[in-house]
Amino acid sequence: MKRLFSELLLFGLVGTAGFIADTAVLYLLRDALGNYWARAVSFLCAVFVTWVLNRNLTFRRKTSNKTARQEFLHYFAMMLAGGTVNYLAYAALVTWSPIVQRWPVLGVAAGSLAGMVVNYLQLRLVMYKHDKHTGG
Repeated sequence: MKRLFSELLLFGLVGTAGFIADTAVLYLLRDALGNYWARAVSFLCAVFVTWVLNRNLTFRRKTSNKTARQEFLHYFAMMLAGGTVNYLAYAALVTWSPIVQRWPVLGVAAGSLAGMVVNYLQLRLVMYKHDKHTGG
């Protein structure tokens, strides 16, 4: 139970780092690309940041049994499900909430929370389900 709690805590911290990367890129690009396209780019950046951190921190005792390249491509594909939930929540709020239109970070936060559960379950139950030392 302690290990699971530690894993959830690290996953949340990695998610926070991803949120910061996501928001920074969004704000950097939104004037040039608009809120929707800037978010698409910022999402890609957040996926890369969270993959590196989850691989080396959260699930460091686990393995995906793939090369780094294969693992990233699999990770990215899996994150599309959580990313879809994330982006739909963000887009709905940006579309219908004047407050979120003005402060898109609120939409990023809502989207991040919505996608977090989907992402964790995919990683825990599908990608990083094998212990490195025992294989099981």
